[in-house]
Amino acid sequence: MKILYAIQGTGNGHISRAREIVPLLQQHGDVELLISGTQADVKLSQQVAYQLHGFSFIFGKKGGVDHYETWKSMNLPRFVKDMRQLPLKNYDLVLNDFEPVTAWACKLKGVESVGLSHQASFQSKKVPKPKSIDWAQLVMKYYAPSTHYVGFHFKEYDDFIHTPVIRSEIRNLQTSNLGHYTVYLPAIADEMLVPILKQIPHVQWQVFSKHTKTSFTDGNVQVRPVNNEQFNLSLASCEGLFTGGGFEGPAEALFLGKKLLVVPMKFQYEQQCNAYALQEMGLPVIWGSNKNWLPVIQKWVLQPQTHRFNFPDETASVIEKVVSQFAR
Repeated sequence: MKILYAIQGTGNGHISRAREIVPLLQQHGDVELLISGTQADVKLSQQVAYQLHGFSFIFGKKGGVDHYETWKSMNLPRFVKDMRQLPLKNYDLVLNDFEPVTAWACKLKGVESVGLSHQASFQSKKVPKPKSIDWAQLVMKYYAPSTHYVGFHFKEYDDFIHTPVIRSEIRNLQTSNLGHYTVYLPAIADEMLVPILKQIPHVQWQVFSKHTKTSFTDGNVQVRPVNNEQFNLSLASCEGLFTGGGFEGPAEALFLGKKLLVVPMKFQYEQQCNAYALQEMGLPVIWGSNKNWLPVIQKWVLQPQTHRFNFPDETASVIEKVVSQFAR
């Protein structure tokens, strides 16, 4: 069996999930990997057959997507060319983790595909979503359309939705609490973030930044470039994680029993929905309308967080079901 697994390259969550899923897929056949996008800091250990430009959302430095840079990075002629050249008929199964080139190539050529992603869960009306109408809802629906969907979320909101894929390297971590707080906010510039954190001087902050190539320390704030292994060690030994409204990062923190505070990116509908779901579960959120983060962060640091989440290791059974149900 030949399997094409197409992965979105914006952010680290898609690649991180793929690192767990690829070896499981390889137990069922010959797997070829496709990645489009340019914003991930983590890499796959397996060879990538197709590295495409795709459509990437470019992180800004003020808490949201940089729409101008995102628009500049788009190349529609290249997108269409890549879409038409994909040899989809060579594959018995096409899986798509919110990757647009493969998704639209399948749609154009009448090839069935399976949306295997967190975003796939938003096909269900049972998933918590803000009531506001946002143009980004259309992006969620049409960015990477599939014929079938298998989703992941914080809860099993529907019969095709499963709890998060927690990587083996996270499941196998030895946890402790050394008292520091781990920070990953890729859409916030260091010069905006560090002065806020320094105002809580009794806390040690370990910040992993997309905006620096060298490590530095400013008072009680350590800033270092994003590194997967160092981040995992920091997360395993921290008191809590202060991060964006993504999915995999918050899910891993909750699995490890860490406190969690999220800041969803502005104008990023998926992150708004994730934060809305977490808030429904009683977890703290800093919304874009909040211009003064300090009181929220101080309260979060001082108060315990007693939520417990059970994310069983069911990824292998999910993949086996997908292969048996959807392979041609």
